[in-house]
Amino acid sequence: MAASLARGHGAAAVLSDAAPGITLPAGPLRFVHADGAPPGEAYEAFIFRTAQVPTRNNLHDFFNGLVWLHFPLAKRRLNELQAAEIARAGVGATRGPLRDALTLFDENGAVLDAPPALWQALLARDWQRLFVGERALWREARLLVFGHALLEKLATPRKALTAHVLWAPGTVSSIAIDDAAIAAALDRSHLAAKPFAPLPVLGVPGWWPANEAPGFYDDAAVFRPARCPRH
Repeated sequence: MAASLARGHGAAAVLSDAAPGITLPAGPLRFVHADGAPPGEAYEAFIFRTAQVPTRNNLHDFFNGLVWLHFPLAKRRLNELQAAEIARAGVGATRGPLRDALTLFDENGAVLDAPPALWQALLARDWQRLFVGERALWREARLLVFGHALLEKLATPRKALTAHVLWAPGTVSSIAIDDAAIAAALDRSHLAAKPFAPLPVLGVPGWWPANEAPGFYDDAAVFRPARCPRH
């Protein structure tokens, strides 16, 4: 795939060549040049109607295509929910809570499969416990970056990069990092409540050499405390 891009092939053509066997309700998935969509039609509605993903020759859209190739069931589920909401409510000045959540996960989402102690610390935003006190537990955890915009940002990493981790309550840890399981966890009512936990990804042990330094997690601009509940 990288060789094809190096030879000057467009991202849409390269991704389409790698996508046989992936189907949407409208037919086999294809990636098309960004100007293939008619003016005025919503991006997600066009994908649902045609099974074609408008793709520019840039890193953002290329990572989006790679996520489609690796997690077609989850991406199909996101697209179906987006298209259904557009059909129900139209496209207005704001997306609404469900489409906001779908877009947030699609662009900036991640999935964490971790022991309960790590989940509890993450939900509490207890960064010292999460990354220092329970550091050894990260050997039993897996973090998957799903959002293509976050993948693009990680190409030039900076400390403040934060993923929105999908939290599925009632489970021992997270959802398993499996395409079908992620797709099944994308529940309309659950997502509308924006059930995400913020996670500064470069704080994860092994992801960034600088986080081995004792004071790395003292930066309150990145590792922000939990908000106090309003009374």
